[in-house]
Amino acid sequence: MGKVKPHILAIPYPAQGHVIPLMEFSLRLAKHGFKVTFVNTEYNHKRVVSALAEKKHLENQIHLVSIPDGMDLSEDRNELGKLSEAILRVMPGKLKELIEDINRLKGDNITCVIADFSMGWALDVAEKMKIQRAAFWPASSAVLALILRIPKLIDSGIINNDGTPMENQMIQLAQDMPAMSSKNFIWACIGDLTSQKIIFELIVRNNSSVKVADWLICNSDYDLEPAAFRMTPEIIPIGPLLASNRGQNPTGNFWQADKTCLEWLDQQPRHSVIYVAFGSFTIFDQTQFRELALGLELSNRPFLWVVRPDITEGTSDAYPVGFLDRVASRGRMVGWAPQQKVLSHPSIACFLSHCGWNSTIESVCNGIPFLCWPYFADQFHNESYICDVWKVGLKFDRDESGIITQGEINKKVKELLGDENFKLRALNLQEKVTNSVKEGGFSYKNLNRFIEWLKA
Repeated sequence: MGKVKPHILAIPYPAQGHVIPLMEFSLRLAKHGFKVTFVNTEYNHKRVVSALAEKKHLENQIHLVSIPDGMDLSEDRNELGKLSEAILRVMPGKLKELIEDINRLKGDNITCVIADFSMGWALDVAEKMKIQRAAFWPASSAVLALILRIPKLIDSGIINNDGTPMENQMIQLAQDMPAMSSKNFIWACIGDLTSQKIIFELIVRNNSSVKVADWLICNSDYDLEPAAFRMTPEIIPIGPLLASNRGQNPTGNFWQADKTCLEWLDQQPRHSVIYVAFGSFTIFDQTQFRELALGLELSNRPFLWVVRPDITEGTSDAYPVGFLDRVASRGRMVGWAPQQKVLSHPSIACFLSHCGWNSTIESVCNGIPFLCWPYFADQFHNESYICDVWKVGLKFDRDESGIITQGEINKKVKELLGDENFKLRALNLQEKVTNSVKEGGFSYKNLNRFIEWLKA
């Protein structure tokens, strides 16, 4: 009898920043000849399929399926505490049923489950079904290192048993790693206190589940965060997964990208455009949104601004009076952008970003300096990497009301783009990171080792 062809089941946490890198990883594995079944929640499956420009191309490589997430259609999936509780209640049983249904097809058994670290319960399901398993972490290894050290943080009195910081303090996990503010621990800045406690309990549970994983792989690179990888050698870097795919059409978006902005970029001078995008979660109140708009206007530079339909609270028309007319000749607003293609475009000067990990590494891989505007979760730590360690970006200062003013925005744009050293450091970092995923590079070798393990 011939050897059974490896059949991988990949399951991301149902958020945009988790779906995209795991889908990219799945496509890599498909190119190596593996069969891949990619499991989204029903809600996100519909969004991904409707946003896909090249459905047949993707479906020829990986099989997209879905299971319910336990929430009603009317419920807000940005409430991550509620979503996580619903997932734990419903999805483990549904995943087991899905695997059993697939395994009934002769010779098509699932041979490995690759689960997002935040879906650790899927590793438990795989272990009980005697299937090989790998945990996938889509963000920085430093944040994962923090998560894995939760017992030590409790023992040393930095946090209590429900994850609440005992006091606001800076901690450093290892020498050469950026210091972290305890108030910005990944679980301590997501939603209200109830949501924070739910997320913290989920993280603790995932820490236990990941112990049954055969691999713990990470969408990062040794050169980006050497101290974190030295401290936690069990985390294996295989990224940045987007680095060797620069300029291609990304997969897994929840919104259809407006590609007409690329034609607009073609008409702009080289290194002139401020690209502004805040990911899938960031929400602005009207005051802050207007200050951002006026700051971009004040900069007197061309800008491409991604304005999601749900980016502001309570109104769909939050622009300052007359703003759209005044910036019509040099400002372009879109609902969602083909970000990888935008960041690789020669007209881009800098990226005003929420500092999500995908956005961070996409910009790094294109040698683009940053203006940092983190919102929640790991974004504050990514900002520390960008500004304090790699020195390829600047932070904004808030006024006494907590607002980033138009004057502050204009000041930091001028400071960043007036100092060529930011761009030079960004290009140097780009070279290191892109070399890592090329043949013979550190991440390249790790990915090949993982592939050989899957084939064994």
